[in-house]
Amino acid sequence: MINDPTHIEPHIKESNYIRDIVFGFGDGINTSLGIVAGVGGALITADVVILAALIGMFTGAKAMAVQNYLAVKSQREILQSEIKREEFEIQNMPNEEKKEIENIYRAKGFEGDQLRTIVEKITSNKDVWLKTMLTEELGLNLDILGSPLKGALVMFVAFLLGGILPILPYFVVKAGVISSTTAIGMAIIMSVSSSFLVGAIKARMAKKNWIKGGIEMAGLGTGIALVGYGIGAELANTGIVNVQ
Repeated sequence: MINDPTHIEPHIKESNYIRDIVFGFGDGINTSLGIVAGVGGALITADVVILAALIGMFTGAKAMAVQNYLAVKSQREILQSEIKREEFEIQNMPNEEKKEIENIYRAKGFEGDQLRTIVEKITSNKDVWLKTMLTEELGLNLDILGSPLKGALVMFVAFLLGGILPILPYFVVKAGVISSTTAIGMAIIMSVSSSFLVGAIKARMAKKNWIKGGIEMAGLGTGIALVGYGIGAELANTGIVNVQ
């Protein structure tokens, strides 16, 4: 078989931003859907449903963005600490660090002159040496953390985009086009469908079964809707909250 030199095998570059979009969008849908189903299940007016869902959506987006910012910031601080430690060891204990490189590549099956050539090549460039120690010895991926601020913004926007979907039918209720009961059904259908799509995309990117991935995420949304609706309906039936 003749290899085609123009063929480029597609690979997905690992990135926390992809994770932020998927989890932000999915969490936004599920947060708003839980509120809409719960408050709507109590047969509260559309204005109250919209208000409660919007408040939950924005506060949830803010909380997720802040948590993501702090998480990425902490990861970067840990990474920087490891970089400084490895730089110190390369500078002050070069023989020991060189031996570690040798052990790493011997474990990969290299021996003799080939092993010595690899070790000499890597340790002749301190930047390559440092990156090799970080990735091979510590298992750190230097390219996926990204910016804490950008990660927070991506999470915030993705959460809002997902969160607005279950709320949209209630704006139609305010226009007098559909009933609140119909709006709940529409919100669930829109949310579950979107969750399936996000789950399928995530699974596809991870080279997993996209149908299974979609069903898993859609099932989570359905469960949240049922729990929320059941709580709201029960509160209304017991008279704890006033209905329309």
